[in-house]
Amino acid sequence: MRFYTAMIRNKENIIISADGGRKGYRASDLGLEHKDMNELIINADGSLTDNLAERIDKADQNKALLIADLKLCAPIPRPRQDVICLGINYDEHAVEAGRFSDEAFGGERPFTIYFSKRVSLAGAPGDVLPSYKGLVDSLDYESELGVVLGRDVKGISENDALKAVFGYTVINDISARNLQTRHKQWYLGKSLDGFTPMGPCIVTPDEIGDVHDLNIRSYVNGEIRQNSNTRYMIQTVEGAIAELSAGMTLQAGTIIATGTPAGVGMGMKPPCFLKTGDEVVCEIEKIGQLRTKIGE
Repeated sequence: MRFYTAMIRNKENIIISADGGRKGYRASDLGLEHKDMNELIINADGSLTDNLAERIDKADQNKALLIADLKLCAPIPRPRQDVICLGINYDEHAVEAGRFSDEAFGGERPFTIYFSKRVSLAGAPGDVLPSYKGLVDSLDYESELGVVLGRDVKGISENDALKAVFGYTVINDISARNLQTRHKQWYLGKSLDGFTPMGPCIVTPDEIGDVHDLNIRSYVNGEIRQNSNTRYMIQTVEGAIAELSAGMTLQAGTIIATGTPAGVGMGMKPPCFLKTGDEVVCEIEKIGQLRTKIGE
């Protein structure tokens, strides 16, 4: 099952697709009256996917919408809390990051690095991101697997952690490297308005299969930059959920960005950062592509 948020007649609508993202139905046409994706997730239970499949089979086919014709928003436009991020979670990215700034990214990392991104409004597929001239001189991209939790968890084990996942999405962890390194922590350099494009949808685990065997890529102006697989993550999805929940309650709808592989702009020789007019495409197998354009 795939869950989208789309703007229809100036109103955000939840769109649900059971055919891989070709056609979908408004949640309201399937008998679901949730005001937004957060509310749907909070009220979901383990039988949601099966119930929706039955409802879609019985739905009025004339009410089906072509996903390609919709103006998509981020699937969760307004996260309930800051997005939790894993830093330096692929070995080859650790090498390139240390080469760019050993002070900021080097050293031993015996434990997972966690940080957060402030997200008042997540970027939509196709959004134009301001380049923040005068503030940012090193705008960078990071293709990442996003994990969306389907229920509150506290003290969950690794063995049970994936059972708490509602679905997966694509996140572009846009970063201002000069701010990230200058402030000696990553919050500001990761949290400017528009710095968390997300989408195009949330895909439920039954469509994903092995979450640790997904090809993950990024392209800038059609040139492939990142080309890896989620099997190379240092900390696993279930490991992160278990470690985080050991000491904090993770609410339903929590979004976890699981880190980026090698190939970002700061890792190139010389570094190659984003500029006005560039288009970034982040892509994850079985989920889709997320496009972001860089504006003035």
